[in-house]
Order: sequence, then C-alpha cells, then structure tokens
Amino acid sequence: MDPSLILQNLVSPPVLFFFLGVTAVLVGSDLEIPAPIPKLFSLYLLLAIGFKGGLELQHSGLGGQVLPTIAAAMAMSLLVPLYSYLVLKTRLDGFNAAAIAATYGSISAVTFITAESFLETQNLPFDGFMVAALALMESPAIIVGLLLVKLAAPSQQAEGPKMGWSSVLRESFLNSSVFLLVGSLAIGLLVAAFSPASIDKMLPFTDKLFYGALSFFLLDMGIVAAQRIRDLRQAGAFLIGFSVLMPLFNALVGTLIARGLGLGPGNALLFVVLCASASYIAVPAAMRMTVPQANPSLYISTALGVTFPFNIIVGIPLYMAMIKALLPTAG
Repeated sequence: MDPSLILQNLVSPPVLFFFLGVTAVLVGSDLEIPAPIPKLFSLYLLLAIGFKGGLELQHSGLGGQVLPTIAAAMAMSLLVPLYSYLVLKTRLDGFNAAAIAATYGSISAVTFITAESFLETQNLPFDGFMVAALALMESPAIIVGLLLVKLAAPSQQAEGPKMGWSSVLRESFLNSSVFLLVGSLAIGLLVAAFSPASIDKMLPFTDKLFYGALSFFLLDMGIVAAQRIRDLRQAGAFLIGFSVLMPLFNALVGTLIARGLGLGPGNALLFVVLCASASYIAVPAAMRMTVPQANPSLYISTALGVTFPFNIIVGIPLYMAMIKALLPTAG
C-alpha cells in the first residue's frame, strides 16, 4: 500500500478534526458540543448527500451498473449479519451476537461521506447512484438481526419482552436517518426531472457548506468515540479483534464483488466502504428498542469506538490500495 494515501487521508481537515475531538477527551479538556448541534449536522449531511445523489441518479438513470450494484449492496446487508452471527455466536449469547451482527451488516453514512471526500482529494470520479445503495442497506440488516433473535434464541425470547413486528418494521424503514436519506434522494430526483432551474439555488447549501459541516460533525464524533474507549474493556479482546477483522474481510468480499460488477475505482471504494462499515446510530437505536436483552455497550463501543475510527483513519486508504491491486481498471 502506498503510504502517501494514508498520509493524505490523515491530513484532511475532517480526519484532523476527528483527532482533535479524541485528543480533547484524552487530555481532559472540557470541550463539548451541545447535544442538539450534532443531530442537526447529522441531518444536514444526510439531506445534502441524499439530494445530490438524487440529482446524479436522475442523470445516470437505472441502466448499466446501477441496479446490479444496488442489488449487490442489499445482498451484502442481508449476508453480512448471517455470517457475522455465526462467528459471534461462538463466544456470545444469541441476543448480543444478533445485535452486533446487525450493526455490522448495516452502514455508517459518515464513513461513506468521508470516503467521498477522500475520492475528491484523489480526483477520482464516482457516481451519485451509490447513495441509493447507502439508503437501502440499513433496513435489511435490522430485519435480519431481529430474525436471528427470533429464530436462534426462541426459548430465551419467550422469557423476555415479545418482539412487536410493527415496531420492528417501523424502526427499520421510518427511522430518521433512513427516512431523511430516502426522502432527500426522491426530492433530488424530482427536482432534476421537473425543476432543474432550482438546482443552482440549492448548491450553496448542499455543496459549499458540506465540507465544513463534515469537519464539525467529525469533531463531535472524535469526542464520542474517545468516550467509548473505556467501554472496550467490557467488550474484550475477541470483540475488539472482530471489529477490525470483520470490516477487513467484508472489504475483501466487497472488492471482489465490485470487480465482478465492473465498477470503476471511485464507485468501487464507496461500495467497499458500505460493506466494511458498521452502524452506530440507526441499528443501535433499533436494537435498544426491540432487543433489550442485548448489552448496548458491546455493539455501540465496537462500532463507534473501534470500527468507525479504523475505517476513517486507516481503512479508506487501505481499501483504495486493495481496489488498485485487485481491479483491472484501477491499476
């Protein structure tokens, strides 16, 4: 792997602000971001990426690589929880194994956005239809995780609270991040098709502010991730190893799928990042509501305390090197 890729990623403003947030916690600074602000920036990032993705999807249409790529992404969101569960069940009970497996079958939108910024610094093109894959990968992983609880631990399930499937489906498809992302994607499609003159009016909001908002959000994520470090003691060496090795394995699988789909380097990296990331917002919220028997500190600390920083600091350039090595069009 070219060390310059890691260096260029490390000195990008969003990643440096992430380090600043981590450092603030480690040195005992009183730096904190008031609670409503990170939520606002998270919603802004989802709105902006969804809207821009809708514009690009309208431009590219659904032909060529679009539908196969989206189908492959959804297939990964179904398969990753299954084989992750088999690994986790060797050391954990069914509830915790299913909750963590669902977390790793889902995605991190901020990791995806950081990968887009990395591609822009590398001057590598990518297509907006990858946002559709992002939007459609979260819900299947939640459903598979809850099916694993129901099917793999029926006796334990009987002893605990009953799982209401209306709540499951509502949380899977109508949680705020999925709803806003899909809704913004649809709005982008409609605007591009019927009101293209309006696009320029949105650009100052969706483009000019985006990089700064991402940097500010990652500052907060650095603070939150560092605060989760102490929870890793409870996770133990097995889960810490899992939270690094499973993303690497998923990245390898994603790279091979991207090769089969004939994706270019930019789209391939975004596809691989979707396969290799883990949810620390939508899936944990769903698991907390529907699987109270699972320990939140396990599935949140592994996804947020290990996998997220690993991906944005080392993973993205490492996956790019993997893509360059394995994709014939990326050499």
